[in-house]
Amino acid sequence: MTNPTSTTTTPAGTLAGRREWTALGVLMLPLLLVSMDVSVLYFAIPAISADLEPSGTQQLWIFDIYGFVLAGLLMTMGSLGDRVGRRRLLLIGAAAFGTASVVAAYADSAGTLIAARAVLGIGGATLMPSTMALVRTMFTDPGQRAKAIGLWSGVMTAGVALGSVMSGVLVQYFWWGSVFLVNLPAMALLLLLGPFLLPESRDPEPGRFDWPSVPLSMAAVLPVVYGLKEIPSEGWHVRYVVSVTVGLLFAAVFVHRQRTTAHPMIDPVLFRGRGFAPSVVLNLLATFGMMGSAFFTTQYLQSVLGKSALEAALWALLPSVPIGMTAPLATALVQKGTNRAYVVTAGFVIAAVGYALLSLAGTDSLWLVLVACGVLASGIVMVVSLITDLALGSAPAERAGSAASLMETAAEFGGALGMAILGSIGTAVYRHEIPASAPDAAHETLGGALAVADRVPGLATAAREAFTNGMQGAAIAGAVLLAGAAAVAATYGRRTS
Repeated sequence: MTNPTSTTTTPAGTLAGRREWTALGVLMLPLLLVSMDVSVLYFAIPAISADLEPSGTQQLWIFDIYGFVLAGLLMTMGSLGDRVGRRRLLLIGAAAFGTASVVAAYADSAGTLIAARAVLGIGGATLMPSTMALVRTMFTDPGQRAKAIGLWSGVMTAGVALGSVMSGVLVQYFWWGSVFLVNLPAMALLLLLGPFLLPESRDPEPGRFDWPSVPLSMAAVLPVVYGLKEIPSEGWHVRYVVSVTVGLLFAAVFVHRQRTTAHPMIDPVLFRGRGFAPSVVLNLLATFGMMGSAFFTTQYLQSVLGKSALEAALWALLPSVPIGMTAPLATALVQKGTNRAYVVTAGFVIAAVGYALLSLAGTDSLWLVLVACGVLASGIVMVVSLITDLALGSAPAERAGSAASLMETAAEFGGALGMAILGSIGTAVYRHEIPASAPDAAHETLGGALAVADRVPGLATAAREAFTNGMQGAAIAGAVLLAGAAAVAATYGRRTS
């Protein structure tokens, strides 16, 4: 292992020891918390609303600003880490994340909380690609790196599911600010142990940082993510279509600049690496499937089955149980000589089977839905762990941060796209099957229908059946898409394994 202050990576093929595995454990804690912060406000928002009295617009920004800032800055922070040092950027981000957590916990106004959540997003954008890049730096032996990335993928997936449950428990026994203060011990541990356990690494010849690419990358990412996240609940309104279109236009400008400037923020040479470009595409498809299902299953547990928010979150933890086994299993299969393409293809097929099971759910199918979600999540984690390992292994070590940030950005796009497309399919089916005589609110959402159901006999039952039918239709579409992804993986994966 290199000296912690060195700017070089571990020689290729060197086996990592106790120090590196301990460092990985330290890295997993902030990674878990960053992923949990995506969902940590699910149960805290009622208490926040009662205390800070935000307007409707402010409440939306309290929810969304974290994810928007994080998505918009991932590429910038990945590239910056390659230049200034991944460990340095990680520790700066941890300090910012911890400080913003304290400000958020004791915020006395909605504006202060929104600002703190924005800084949390900035910190999160430094932590996510830096942790992945440092894994690439510390674990140069292919077998060990695959195991480490499998753990990384499992922690990321589990964090999103755990965040909502943790917030429910904390809000029940403490005050809403406790959902932010829980970040502090992990960030303090990282700041204390990181300088001693983590190696410093950076690109030895990074070139000049391309500052114009920063606003271009944000202008490309943010409008697209915003539009795609709003479409499932609000429909294909002109403003959201325009938002996505504007983002795609800026994306074209961003790509053109990266291909023509002397010192690009994201070097196009990354896409010449063996397997990198297919890995980015497959990562997008995998998160498309994962987040597309979440749009329905959370509502199904609460609004169709009638579970309380905390009950629904606790039930939703069950599908996360097999995740801890699937990534190591996929890694073991590849290390024993199974073609990586076959395992990735199998992962997509398993995920498609999960959607197929979900398409069979009725209005009283708790266990079928939970099993379907578990099968789906297991397949997706198999895919993500292997293609992340392939992408980082094919990228030059000096550009590991940029490579990690591109994989994370693809995941953000994939998740938003999955919710937009599958959510729109489910919503269209729901609105088609709701009785024409139902109040206008009932035609918008299942929640709106249940709110006025006491005034219309039979509306609650009809709305639950319509929503379930919509979920079935979206699940069929998801199964078809993931089956197509399996075909893509089988076709292109053999060329990169």
